Amino acid sequence: MDKTSKIYVAGHRGLVGSALVRELQSSGYVNLVTRSHAELDLTDQQAVEAFFRQEQPEYVLLAAAKVGGIVANNTYRAEFIYQNMAIQNNIIHQSWLNGVRKLLFLGSTCIYPRACPQPMKEEYLLTSELEYTNEPYAIAKIAGIKLCESYNLQYGTNFIAVMPTNLYGPGDNFDMEKSHVLPALVRKTHLARLLEAGDTAGVLADLRVSSEQEARAVLDRFGVSAESVQIWGTGRPRREFLWSEDMAAACVYLMEHRDFKDTYPPGATEIRNSHINIGTGEDISIAELAELVRGTVGFGGKLVFDADRPDGTFRKLTDVSKLHALGWKHRVTLEEGIRRLYEWYLTNVEARR
Repeated sequence: MDKTSKIYVAGHRGLVGSALVRELQSSGYVNLVTRSHAELDLTDQQAVEAFFRQEQPEYVLLAAAKVGGIVANNTYRAEFIYQNMAIQNNIIHQSWLNGVRKLLFLGSTCIYPRACPQPMKEEYLLTSELEYTNEPYAIAKIAGIKLCESYNLQYGTNFIAVMPTNLYGPGDNFDMEKSHVLPALVRKTHLARLLEAGDTAGVLADLRVSSEQEARAVLDRFGVSAESVQIWGTGRPRREFLWSEDMAAACVYLMEHRDFKDTYPPGATEIRNSHINIGTGEDISIAELAELVRGTVGFGGKLVFDADRPDGTFRKLTDVSKLHALGWKHRVTLEEGIRRLYEWYLTNVEARR
């Protein structure tokens, strides 16, 4: 990519897309194209067609998606499969029709089977059944991988699919019902620390409510008190976490230095599993993660695990050998990342006071 190449970042306001925009800008790219949902509904086939015809982007980074945690995935199953498939179908198809030089499609490591061997290698895709709670989302992302592969093989396009592990970072979703585990833990533990310190004004500002009664209703619902923080599941499942800006750096590196032909063995007669895992290759239990968050936030109360709630997949650790062989490795440790995440959250919460 040239520094003046026209680059379309789909989903630029999300955790992934905003990190990609920052990374591109810091790398000197000056011709970025973005559209908000209000400006362009990516599930609208005709609107996406008109956008590509008008803008003619040379490169596309497809980060737009409907995302959420266990509760959201399991509750809004139809929305997760329909919206994600519509978004990626429209953008990938129009990228081919309009001669996009390279596209990067971002998915998730939830594409792998529930009982996947650990660490998860790209070759384990479609070897057994998926985790039930996020099956619709996973199927949509698998379809995206196969769409990229199929267009490359039939039409000679240069579309790359990457599957990041659990991401966290600036602009994260801290909604206690719909967010992923790490930002949810940070917010719940922060609220518990405020309660522990008797900072009622801080609690009201964080929750955006006007009375202690309203605040108590929310806090009780999510198991937050001055004495303890309730956490879904047993705490035993293990998860891998990647700082979102590291993910963005990996994506820009691949866009600059790698092509579809680099994602599968030379001379392969059947090209499968061309996607690339993006992660750290290191994991941690949810209980250990909660302790790290508690230490970072400075909360002195207890962590209470609700074993009646679902754990989800027991372990999800990526094998990042392929990514390392392609020339990239993560830089931010989990401890450092949690500290940065909490600082970012505090800055944004304080701005609302």
